[in-house]
Formats: sequence, C-alpha cells, structure tokens
Amino acid sequence: MADEAGVPHERIGDFKKLCLAAAKAVADGRHGYGILCDGRLGRDALYAASGSGLWIGRPVEWPGSRPLTLEPAIGPDYGGLGEWPLENVVKVLCFYHPDDEPEMREEQEATVRRLFAASRRNRLEMLLEIIPSKVAACDDDTAARAIERFYEIGVFPDWWKLEPMTSRTAWQNACDAIRRNDPHTRGIVVLGLDAPAKELEDSFAVAASFDLVKGFAVGRTIFAAAARRWLSGAIDDRTAIAEMTENYANLCAVWDRARARARKGEAA
Repeated sequence: MADEAGVPHERIGDFKKLCLAAAKAVADGRHGYGILCDGRLGRDALYAASGSGLWIGRPVEWPGSRPLTLEPAIGPDYGGLGEWPLENVVKVLCFYHPDDEPEMREEQEATVRRLFAASRRNRLEMLLEIIPSKVAACDDDTAARAIERFYEIGVFPDWWKLEPMTSRTAWQNACDAIRRNDPHTRGIVVLGLDAPAKELEDSFAVAASFDLVKGFAVGRTIFAAAARRWLSGAIDDRTAIAEMTENYANLCAVWDRARARARKGEAA
C-alpha cells in the first residue's frame, strides 16, 4: 500500500500507531481485545502496546514466504526471542497444506518445530496460523489433518488461527483434532483473508457455536480502506482512527451477537 501511494515505508509504522489507538478505543480497558503487530515495521506501536492490557500477537514470519522464512531479527539460532517481553505471543503464519510435496512439508515443519521449542524455552506463548486454501484445494478434513500433523511432530501451540470456514463439519473436525491432542490449549481465533465483513459474518455464525473458538483476528477488513486513503493523504489521523474504530467495533458486535445466538440455541 505504501508503495502504491509512493510514500516511504516509515509511514507504515506511523499508521500502525493509529491502529493501536483504534484498538484501545474499542477495548476501553476491557479484557478480551488485542492486536497483531510486528517489531520491524510496527516497533513503536508494539512497544506502546506493552502494559496496556491488550493481548499482543507478534508476527515472526517474513510476509508471504513459502517455504516459511522468519524475520531476520529472530536470528539463525532463534535467539532473538530471548529479548521479547513475556506478554508477546509468538505468531507464525505458515502456508501449509497436508498434501504438500514431502520436501516442502518437511522444511516448513522443521521451522515450526524449532520455533515452538524456542518459544517454550523463552516461556512465550505461540500462535500457529495455517492457511491451506492458498496452496491447494480444501475440504472439510483439510484443517483437521494439518492440525493432527503438527501435533504428531510435537508442536503444541497455545493458540490456533484458522481460516474463516463456513462448514460446520470443517469446524467440528478441527476442534475435535485439537481437543484430542491438547485439552489445555487456549483456543482458536478466526483469520480474515481480507474478506468482506458480510463473508466474515457468515463464518462467525458457524464458528461461534464452538466454545474452542474464542474470537477473531483480522486485519485488512478493519484497516485496509483507511490505510490506502491515509497513505495517499486523503484523510487525516483522526478520520483514520475513527473509521478503524467503527470497523473493529462493528466486527466485535457481529461476533458477540453470533456467540449469544449460539449459546441461546444450546440453552434451548
């Protein structure tokens, strides 16, 4: 987006501080809200979020990499994690499909396994995000098969981040795979894939009926439009914050309604 607008990448860090302001405005001191923010382009926002009470997921993957490559700051021995505050959750995105070619699968699994060990060594929680749909066709068993494989190789994430599936069977299979292997997991959050709010609402309606799914973690659906306009100079800081605050609050309301309907149905 910065390149499209012809502005330096330093502006990205400035915009992420506006994202943090929007998140804080929606949270309003309440528990259960958070951000995903990296330490390379979003360092100032990341540091400012510390101690705020927000849940903080900190990405470590090099954006778009496949096979999975980590940010240089993590280091070849993964020693960079030793400098992280304990409140930062190690978030790693892997474009992984259970039917990957053996060489690709083994390389990515080795990276995730080593990252998990380093996270545990440094007493950090880990969130594993898998996106198989960007690799190959998926069915109701794909996510569950991927989850089973990571448990099989000894990776037990505190959090899972899964695609916005609209199939109840797919969600049931994924949740069953997690519960069979790790009854102490923190849970699942739903990712966005830059989906329109209406598509996310359809996914939330299904996902919210599973207690293991704790909420959502989406970015572009909330900030993309505001980011493009702000980077191009079409809107100021206050307008960008207001737009993102409204988008985030609306998605929170959609999730809360979906969860309430699900629980009402269970009670009935």
